Amino acid sequence: MVIADRTLTEQFAEQGFVKVEGVLDPETVLDPIIAEYHEVLDSLAEDLYAAGKISSNFTDLPFDERLIKIYQETGQAHNQYFDFSLPFQGVKPDTPFWAGPAVFNAFTNERLLDVVEQLIGPEIYSNPVQHVRIKPPEKLLPKNDLGMPVIGATAWHQDHGVVTEEADDTNMITTWFSLTDTPVESGPLHVVPGSHSDGLLTHCLDYEGNGPEFRGGRQIPQRLFEKQAAVPLPTKRGDVIFLHKQLVHGSLANVSDQIRWSFDLRYNPIGQSTGREIFPGFVARSHENPDKELRNAQAWRRSWLDCRTRMAAVNQEGTDEVSFSRWADGHPDCEM
Repeated sequence: MVIADRTLTEQFAEQGFVKVEGVLDPETVLDPIIAEYHEVLDSLAEDLYAAGKISSNFTDLPFDERLIKIYQETGQAHNQYFDFSLPFQGVKPDTPFWAGPAVFNAFTNERLLDVVEQLIGPEIYSNPVQHVRIKPPEKLLPKNDLGMPVIGATAWHQDHGVVTEEADDTNMITTWFSLTDTPVESGPLHVVPGSHSDGLLTHCLDYEGNGPEFRGGRQIPQRLFEKQAAVPLPTKRGDVIFLHKQLVHGSLANVSDQIRWSFDLRYNPIGQSTGREIFPGFVARSHENPDKELRNAQAWRRSWLDCRTRMAAVNQEGTDEVSFSRWADGHPDCEM
């Protein structure tokens, strides 16, 4: 790690983010994840081929080409197969997700937690607001109804904005890392330094003012922050970016010839609300009670299987027994 402790904490406080090089070992942490995801792609291909949605399993193709071919033939991005979280609505008893041991190993990596500890303290809880994002080159992807790639740039948002009010006082931190080198052309994170000091901004649903590439999800109107101050954060394999929960950020489009494959994992001090209480978290590190640290990958997977069972009984067909959003429509900030 190339940043001294004091510099790291000072930069994080001032800028709302810090990039630390060489946190994760590519051979022992990242390569096993990639190998594990070959199994996930096998499962996706088998399911789609059995359903008659693709013409072949494409087992002769490398991972990248195989994934792109499946997306092209189906016209869809099958993110849920690869993710280690669940949807907010319409979960079924067999909704796919992936919670494998190599993925869990990244969540509990000691070098990663060492940096998290410097920023939020030694009692660390793995917050279940977490995702994997595999973004192929946009030029190779099918288009959605708006004529945009089915997986594109990520809209401007704050991670504080994707949790409920119960987590307003939670000291949540985001850790972002790529399993592949991510130069600017591959679509790395795009952040607005210092924007965490402006508090929580309004997130608008299906907002049109930021451009058609961002339609669909919630996002912050660009007029509410200094977009011109944004900077890209290219990374090498093993680098990790740590983000304050109120830092305004998004990601650039992948205009390269390679996939962009990233994890974003979140942590908060033990005992604070995660903002998604129905989703399972776990104690990642505790100096006070080390016996409570979870180091069993199967137990972690079982917690998500149990969650899937619970979610399959709620939030079905438009109902909202369990809320995942804090935002009401019609806010004046969302007017064009």
